[in-house]
Formats: sequence, structure tokens, C-alpha cells
Amino acid sequence: MDKNEILSEDLSRVLGALSEGERAALRGRTVLITGFAGSLGFMLTAFFARYGAELGVKRVYALDNYIFGRPDWVNDIERVPLFFVREGDVTKEDLSFAGDADLIFHMASLASPVYYRQNPVETMDADAWGLRRLLDFYKERGIFNLLFYSTSEVYGDPDPAMVPTPESYWGNVNTSGPRACYDESKRFAETLSYVFHHQYGFPVTVIRLFNTFGPGLRTNDKRAPADFALNVLGGEPIRIYSDGNATRTFCYVSDATAAALKCALRGKYDIFNIGGDSEEMTIRELAEIYKSAGRALFGYSGEIIFEEHADKHYNTDNPKRRRPDLSHIRAELGYKPEVGVERGVERYLRFLKFGK
Repeated sequence: MDKNEILSEDLSRVLGALSEGERAALRGRTVLITGFAGSLGFMLTAFFARYGAELGVKRVYALDNYIFGRPDWVNDIERVPLFFVREGDVTKEDLSFAGDADLIFHMASLASPVYYRQNPVETMDADAWGLRRLLDFYKERGIFNLLFYSTSEVYGDPDPAMVPTPESYWGNVNTSGPRACYDESKRFAETLSYVFHHQYGFPVTVIRLFNTFGPGLRTNDKRAPADFALNVLGGEPIRIYSDGNATRTFCYVSDATAAALKCALRGKYDIFNIGGDSEEMTIRELAEIYKSAGRALFGYSGEIIFEEHADKHYNTDNPKRRRPDLSHIRAELGYKPEVGVERGVERYLRFLKFGK
């Protein structure tokens, strides 16, 4: 199975997760995606490239400043007649080029802890001031909805009694630590969303994503699912930069993309967790899955080792557990993750192996 087959199956799964009403809600829409060239933007952008015209989408504006480089796949997107691709920073860009957009996906951010610690001001600007500029610009334009991509990091290191963590949990976050630039800018942006909705009737939906991985996640992302993939594909030992005992659940990107679309197409204010909730595992256990998948797929023979990370704050304020309560999104939108971690890791490794 090559990368195109994997992507086609993933996109078909995203489409299949949308109800007839949700598909109909896309008809006639003009879409703006900020930060489209990031890890989550890849699948969403590919979905609109594959199915947008068929679903009656009028136009897709794609904006990114390519802070980590311009991916090769952007060349393919530029050739899709539905798309208008623009290089620019959402915190500075004149947004009038997308003045007719009525469905907005604001995902511009630096989501990897290593990178946002290196670029804390840029991280806060994209999350908070980028959102504020969008809210101000579209406030009087009668849009259908704005989807803000928040994060499970707003919960900080949750009280064990609050794991699985519901949307009602207020969080346990260090406001002055090395992760605060990301955690607190997302929390502030959520407050902006709340205020603009209640003061101006602005239609905005907030999603809190939990540990998403799969096609689109770059191998130089510096988070564990990308690090382990890079190790396996390079025939190197799988390196864990902690004791490996912290636990997470992981969500394959087609499930996360389907859930994000369902939230966006609801068209009203709400907050939803998005993630996987059935396979909480240690980072060591995730490494074992990569090791096993690499051996089965490519004859990988590396071992798992433990090392100190060059970033001295790599583990500072790192949550011990992360698992979402998905009761709200299940009840309201019928969301159900379909791709388990083992299957997702296999698909991700295959995609990278046969990629460019």
C-alpha cells in the first residue's frame, strides 16, 4: 500500500464520518484555513482538495507563513482550482483577500513543546493575537462559524480524579513556566472566543485536541510519535527522553479531522474534546508499538533506549496523564474514533516510508 492509497482511505473515512446534514452545510461555503501547512492542516486541506468541489464548496483560502518550511505537497494544492494559497502571517496579513470567507479554521500555531519553547512570542501571537485579528475582521461579516483549534494542554497536569478529563475541568496550569507560552495563549484565546460570542453573537466553536498523529505530522516535529517514526525509518534506536511512564491516549489524524469538521459544521458556540479515549498507554508502551510495527513492516531491528534531551526543559511541567472524556462530542455529534493506535502507527509509518 503506497502513500496515495493510505491518504485516499483516510480521506474516504473522513467523508464517511459526516452526516448528510453536515455535508449539506458545506454547500456554498467559502473556507479560510490559517496554518494550513502544519501537521493537522495537511489532512484537512487534502480533504477539501479531494471532496470540496463535489460537496459544493465555493472557495478555499489557505494561509501559512511556512515557519518550518514549505512542504512539497503545497505544490499539489496550488494546482487545485478550488484553492487560493497565500504565504503570510495571520498576525500581520491583510485579511481582505479572504473577506468573503464564512467558514474559518484557525489552526495557526506552534504545537510542539520543543519549538514553542524556542519561539514563545511567535507562539502567543499566533494563538491569541491571530485569533483576535480574525474575530475583529469577521465580526460584522455574518460568517457561519469559526473553529478555533485549542489543545488538551489547557488542562495542564490534571488532578487524577479528573482523568478522563471533561470539558468542564478548569485546569491545573503553571502560568510562568517554559510551557506557559502555549498553554496560556490557548486559554486566553478560548476566553476571547467566549467573550466575542457572548458580547457580539460571534459564531465560534472551540476544540481541544489530544495527541494527534499520522500523515501530515513531520518527522522533525519533536513530539514522541514523530520522534519514534524518525528513529524507526532511520534504523536507529527508539529514543525516549523521559522515564517513559507518563501516559497518553493518541488520536489518528483522520479521526481528528472528521471530528473537527463535525464541530465546525455545527455552527454554534461550544467546546469539545477531540481525541482517543480507549487506549491510555505509557510512552514506553507507545515506543514498543513503533518497534513492533517497524519490525513487521521494514525489518527494523533497533532497541528502545533512554536519553537526556538537549532541551533542558523538555520534561518541565509535562503532564503525567492525558486522556479525554468524550461524552460531550459523542452525545452531541455522534463522534467515535475508528483507528486504534497500532493500526494508526502502521499507517503512519507506511505513509512516511513511501512519501517523498
